[in-house]
Amino acid sequence: MIDTHAHLTHLDYNESELKNVIKRMDNNIIIASGTNDSDNKEVIDLVNNYENIYGVIGIHPTEIDKISSDSYEFIENNLNNPKIIGIGEVGLDYHYECDKEKEKEVFIKQIELANKYHKTLVIHSRDATKDVYDILKKYKDINTKAVIHCYSSSLEMAYEFIKLNCMLGIGGVLTFKNSKVLKDVVLNIDLKYLLLETDSPYLAPEPYRGTKNEPYNIIYVAKKIAEIKNISLDDVLKVTTENACRQFDLDVNL
Repeated sequence: MIDTHAHLTHLDYNESELKNVIKRMDNNIIIASGTNDSDNKEVIDLVNNYENIYGVIGIHPTEIDKISSDSYEFIENNLNNPKIIGIGEVGLDYHYECDKEKEKEVFIKQIELANKYHKTLVIHSRDATKDVYDILKKYKDINTKAVIHCYSSSLEMAYEFIKLNCMLGIGGVLTFKNSKVLKDVVLNIDLKYLLLETDSPYLAPEPYRGTKNEPYNIIYVAKKIAEIKNISLDDVLKVTTENACRQFDLDVNL
């Protein structure tokens, strides 16, 4: 299994928790996501210390007030680490009051880095689907791969994002009773465009909704996809693992 999106910093788990969380994913892969300068440094430490952890680093849209002149330099200087396989979590978040133009500026700069270094983009989109799509269409090279993390938009937009060389990150929300739109997306979109993710420690799936999430819970997302598509769990795990390896240029044997 590959959990394509998890947060594993000191703010998310204490030291003993983190060791146990990682151990439960032995023989599986976790892609740890950064959100700001301190997060990104912790992601670098994680990928350098754990064989089964890879990482993406970037500036999250809700963290742009903390950005410094060194932020982009740090990201760029660490993209040569073979275990840093993408730029993320980046994008737009209009859920709260924000400086939309500043968010767009920071997002575009990180898209340009992804284009330059041929790294996969991991994209956060909250109440901002149209602007995310328009910016990707205008600024992202078509050969630059991307993931729409925690996909929550319509089936129609799913097809449009896929045309832009994006895959869809599917997490614990799929198991919630009120996730009708997402279930429709999963039913209708070919499995070859779907990725498994947890967004740990957030959005724990049923039957653990409301508790601290962890990467191993990805199995419940996979089971739900198998149920919706009426296919075997083995097929879901096999294809989504292949998808993750392809979208992140990962060369691993699981």
